[in-house]
Amino acid sequence: MMLLLDFLKDILSEPAFLMGLIACFGLIALKSPAHKVMTGTLGPILGYLMLAAGAGVIVTNLEPLSKMIETGFHITGVVPNNEAVTSVAQKVLGVETMSILVAGLAFNLLIARFTRFKYIFLTGHHSFFMACLLSAVLGALDFKGLTLILVGGFILGAWSAISPAIGQHYTIKATDGDEIAMGHFGSLGYYLSAWIGSLVGKDSPSTEDIQVSEKWNFLRNSTISTALIMVFFYLIAAIAAGPKFVETLSAGQNPFIFAILSGLKFAVGVAIVYAGVRMILADLIPAFEGVSSRLIPNAVPAVDCAVFFPYAPTAVIIGFAFSFLGGLIGMLILGMMGGVLIIPGMVPHFFCGATAGIFGNATGGRRGAMVGAFVNGLLLAFLPAMLLPVLGNLGFSNTTFGDVDFGVLGILLGRLGSMAHSTGVYILVAILAIILIVPSLKGNKDQTINHQV
Repeated sequence: MMLLLDFLKDILSEPAFLMGLIACFGLIALKSPAHKVMTGTLGPILGYLMLAAGAGVIVTNLEPLSKMIETGFHITGVVPNNEAVTSVAQKVLGVETMSILVAGLAFNLLIARFTRFKYIFLTGHHSFFMACLLSAVLGALDFKGLTLILVGGFILGAWSAISPAIGQHYTIKATDGDEIAMGHFGSLGYYLSAWIGSLVGKDSPSTEDIQVSEKWNFLRNSTISTALIMVFFYLIAAIAAGPKFVETLSAGQNPFIFAILSGLKFAVGVAIVYAGVRMILADLIPAFEGVSSRLIPNAVPAVDCAVFFPYAPTAVIIGFAFSFLGGLIGMLILGMMGGVLIIPGMVPHFFCGATAGIFGNATGGRRGAMVGAFVNGLLLAFLPAMLLPVLGNLGFSNTTFGDVDFGVLGILLGRLGSMAHSTGVYILVAILAIILIVPSLKGNKDQTINHQV
């Protein structure tokens, strides 16, 4: 049994395989020739692996930047990190997490098949992180065995279908009508950014329409502009941290050469992500026609936030910068309030901040990208700080989840549990079930996304 659960966990927590399997089923449903099934299955798998490789380059080069900032500016506190808290939790909650993950995917597919929420959540590693959060919080509320698995799995599957639907009208704007949805558990932050953009960005031009003179035209190349900006960030951080500390990160390499190379490698990682995204979309969207026509009518793939980066490359950098600024100010406010310092994590502020910038830009141009991403940065400071006590009671006091949806659901479950114990959780389950089965609820009548495009 454990071997089977391990195998299923490895498959379901790997988005590349999920995308490949869905594409394969879709192409078979379309009765495509064998060679097209093979290439159409491998395309999304290879594309996501390329995206993951690019993200790995980004993360690897963000780690020394984070350390240089902490040392150079004398900051100590907690750095939110989904991978870290998950690795801690897995030591005691491995079976529960895997079981909720499997149940969550099953519920997601059933919900997509039989309700108006037609979104299939394909970002498997985020499903895995959410399964870990649910197993930890529900376990602390004395849920056990099959009850824990079914309740956790239903919440995971329901949120996997509902969260893309909440802001799909914003996603359509951000992607110019492409048939994809947001499949990332920072989604509430992105939708909030888009809503803020609609308020503050009237008549503000798009970040992608920034005019530059002929001699600066090379900045229109997103890879070159990203490289120059990040090299600047790295050099400032290296100067602040001092040569001796930077040499501990660079294995003796000249600190300034190390900073420049790190910034350039970061830009290469972003370029690889863009190439992977193009490969994913080229095969996944056509294959989903088969899923939609034969298996789950009107099915829509909900994909990782990085898939949205090519739609507004300039907004990616603006979003990252203003989200990080929001995180810094949020950290200072927490310090003045006497709370735990939440050090801005470069990884969540890059991926979530960039996506918030894209969504803010879609509704409010440059002002929307800047203000929306800034508010997202504040959320990435305050929500982990509010979630920390919930996880601290479970033995995870030195780390916390970083992205917005984890904070919202974790805090909500923790508060409901502290007020009403298991009854509070069942109330949340009932609310999610009502949202799924009542077709007249505002905002989702039309969002089976055979949408108006």
